[in-house]
Parts: sequence; structure tokens; C-alpha cells
Amino acid sequence: MKLSRRAILSAALTCAAAPFTALATAPKVRIGALRFGTASWELDTMRRNGFDRAQGIDVEPVELATSQATQVALQAGRVDMIVLDWLWVARQRAEGADWTFVPFSGSVGAVVAPPTSRVQAVKDLAGARLGIAGSPIDKSWLILQAYAKQTLGLDLAKSAVTSFGAPPLLAEQLRSGQLDAVLTFWPYAAKAEAAGMRRVLGVEDAVKALGIDATIPFIGYVFSAAWAEANHALCKGFFAATRLAQERLGQSDAEWQILRPLTGAANDAELDRLKQAYRRGIIRHWGAEERSAIDRMYKILAAIGGPALVGSATSIPPGTFWQDAP
Repeated sequence: MKLSRRAILSAALTCAAAPFTALATAPKVRIGALRFGTASWELDTMRRNGFDRAQGIDVEPVELATSQATQVALQAGRVDMIVLDWLWVARQRAEGADWTFVPFSGSVGAVVAPPTSRVQAVKDLAGARLGIAGSPIDKSWLILQAYAKQTLGLDLAKSAVTSFGAPPLLAEQLRSGQLDAVLTFWPYAAKAEAAGMRRVLGVEDAVKALGIDATIPFIGYVFSAAWAEANHALCKGFFAATRLAQERLGQSDAEWQILRPLTGAANDAELDRLKQAYRRGIIRHWGAEERSAIDRMYKILAAIGGPALVGSATSIPPGTFWQDAP
């Protein structure tokens, strides 16, 4: 039977529309993420492998330029979730907000230095030019200060020549000899080590030296508790999909080759370092032991960061961690 042009066009449009109809019926969750941030790696893996669709949801990444922009987008309702640390959540809850947290990663930064630097150990940071990624209340900087004070009796805030800035700028200053060492975020530390820089101290090692053995999730997915209650099935589906994505990235080297453009890795050595650091940060367990460790970590950080870090809170407010977190 010969079909008319109109019939053929109608059939084509029906076929083409079918997947879009299915897509439109799946509940959507909007995730605010940095274009080349580590959360974008997981979201890309999730969507490309259809892990979100297998849970009956549609994950929509919303690219944002800075961490501050993600906070603004969340507070303005432009996105449903962002990736941030639990310190921010705790302070916001203490001030009446209802944000809550589900662990994403335990990876943290490191102090790195050139092979020829005078800084061979943390004690050598006294009098050294130390670049610090982030702000004066960045958690890695506070942990390093606590470590130096407790193990060496050293007040780094007074004894080191500190400067704060963005990781790419600090990396360039380190290469050009303007800095003796840099405390930077873990992806930049991994790339620096791949380029021949020496690890002076990993922040996770400082945490253990402070008496905290459990793996602490320093960053996680942050969202409104009220929104989660109204979209409980969607949230459970999303976190099931994140686990599948993490499992894939934790086991498949081939997946990292596909992901390579998003990581910004310049060569195989950088990609391998990033892969190893990401895998170390996967949260394998989240329970009473980890929550107790976070309580102890909070007290350490609050003692150094003070009100600038925690506001009026004296402890982690109830509800900071989502009660239904997997």
C-alpha cells in the first residue's frame, strides 16, 4: 500500500515524539553543578549510562560558574540540589533554614610543594610563603592549622606568610617560584603531583592525626528537607542512581577515558591521579560512627574558625543530615 506524504510525515513525527513524551513524564531533579567540578563527572556518568532513567527520574544538570552561584541558585529555587559542605548546611540551619545534607565525597586537599622547596614537612611552613585555596575559613586550612597546633605547637596563622586565592592562580604562582607551598583542593593537588610536585601533607592524614579515624564526607548533596519530604521517591531514586554512577567510576577505567574531557586532565598521569583521588573519596559507609566523627570534627573547626565559620551555633543542628540518606 502506498502511503501519502502526509501519512509518512505524521508517522515520523509520532515516532520522534515518543521518547520526548516519555522524558516529559519522568519527574525531574535539577542539580546545580560547576561545569568541570567533580559532581559533574558523576552526573555525566549517571545520565550517559541511563542510571537516572532506570530509577524513573530525569536528572537535569544546571551549569553554574562558582560555588557562590550554586548557593544563590539553590536559595532562589532555580535548582533542587547543589554540592556543598555540611558546615554551610549546619550554619544555615542554625539561622532557621531547612537545608539538609547527603554525603557525596570524602576527598579533600593537600599541601604540595616543588621538589626543591624549603618546605619538606609541615614544620617548615613557619616563615614560608603558603598559598591557600579558598578563604580564611576554608575547612582544609582550618584542619591544617589544628594539625600544626596539636602536633607541633605551631600557629600557622601567625608563623606562615599566607595568601588566599583561586587554585589555578596559586598553581601558577607555585610553578613560578612566588610560593614555597600551596594548600589546594584535591583535583588540583592531584594534577600538581602528576606534574612532579611533592605532597607534604594530605588533609585526610591531618584529620587522622587529630584522632578521627572514620572517613568523613566533607561535601555532599544539599537540598531542602521540605522539598525532599514532598518528593521522597524522586530523592531516593536520585541517590540510588548516584550509587550506581559511583560504582561505575570506582570500577571501570574505561569510564574515565570517556569522562576525560570533563576532568581537564592534560595527560594520562593527571587522569590516573584524579581517578585514584576520586575513588579514595567514595563514601562506603554512612552511619553512627561517621556522624560521631563529624561531631568531633565540628568542634575542632569551630574552635579555630569561630563565629565567622559557624555563626551562633555551638553544635551541629538537628536535621543537618537527611534522615533518609542511603
